[in-house]
Amino acid sequence: MKSFVFSFVVVGLMGGLMGSTALAKDPVPAAKALSTAPTKLKVDPAASEVRWEGSKKVVKDAHQGTVNVQSGEIILAGDQITGGTITLDMKSISNTDLESSPKDKAKLEGHLKSPDFFDVEKYPTATFTIKSAKPVKGKDGSTHEFTGDLSMKGKTSPVTIPVTVNRTGDSAEAKGKAVVDRSKFDVRYGSDSFFDNLGNKVISNDIKLDLKIVAKK
Repeated sequence: MKSFVFSFVVVGLMGGLMGSTALAKDPVPAAKALSTAPTKLKVDPAASEVRWEGSKKVVKDAHQGTVNVQSGEIILAGDQITGGTITLDMKSISNTDLESSPKDKAKLEGHLKSPDFFDVEKYPTATFTIKSAKPVKGKDGSTHEFTGDLSMKGKTSPVTIPVTVNRTGDSAEAKGKAVVDRSKFDVRYGSDSFFDNLGNKVISNDIKLDLKIVAKK
């Protein structure tokens, strides 16, 4: 865009010195510059969702829940996804498998929001920045691999997510599953990466994510 503006100014000056015919000779460069501008689709938080699952490592015990999508955008070059960002509202993290026990549900949610886990008062958001979206034909039906950086709790680590992308008019939907190693983001509670002799209290470092991201023009 800077080169377009510069060219426009130079042509304007030359037109003033040499007559208006200089502008009439070649209007194509301006048209080309406008046509190559990337398209940005805005993520729709209400239509998007992220589900999580965490479990103990030794005994069979797991919890599930959700975290809200706060904002984001998907960047397109023609029909190809070239980048984007997705921001999660970590303060919204909630549990869904303890609905019948409100006291236990509130206790778990409070613990997840505490410094033991995601410390949401200090780190209220997590962001996934898409650096590439490679077309694939996955056995799970995935059509792309989103590779980028996940930033959470002040740490950043690369993540690759296989997704199925559907385009309809001026909107796009991406669905996928990912496994994130929480130890890379200094989420230490119950992790045998940081503590010894935890016995059957060890909590797996792996957090399973089930994603649906909807973006519209």
